[in-house]
Amino acid sequence: MVKIKIGNCQLELVKGDITKQDTIAIVNAANKRLAPGGGVAGSIHRASGPELWEECKKLGGCETGQAEITKAYNLPNKFVIHTVGPVYSGSKTDGELLKNSYLNSLKLADKNGIKSISFPAISTGAFGYPLEEAAELALKTIIGYLKGTTKIELVRIVLYDNLSFNTHKNILEKIVSHNTQK
Repeated sequence: MVKIKIGNCQLELVKGDITKQDTIAIVNAANKRLAPGGGVAGSIHRASGPELWEECKKLGGCETGQAEITKAYNLPNKFVIHTVGPVYSGSKTDGELLKNSYLNSLKLADKNGIKSISFPAISTGAFGYPLEEAAELALKTIIGYLKGTTKIELVRIVLYDNLSFNTHKNILEKIVSHNTQK
């Protein structure tokens, strides 16, 4: 586990299972229908139970870069924030859409008084976003948001394997050392 302080907030990197986090909300790297699928979305839907999909159907989907909120049902959390990251295409809009996935999830957490939130590495699985590029964008976006006015006290990035954890850890160390040298 890696922990750093940003303003009044703690940012953590952990290797683990997003469905077993003790934060008030977890983020689902969803598809546009918010349907159960593979990867993170499949794990969250399986752990939450069928009520999650029933509530998601009523939302009518979600556009790439946007975020929606539901109850968490059988998960240890109160809420699931669903965001649709971009399917990587190498275009300039990919980065903007991925940044928006993180920003809109954080804004939705703040709007709902959520003080702790866990993110997966959005778009790095089946959506094919290059891990290093996605990690840098995610960390810079989250850190930038936490430096502003927020009621969020804990942001945890939950990484599934050693490669993803070590990539995020190395990039976070670079960002922190770069910021302290200014």
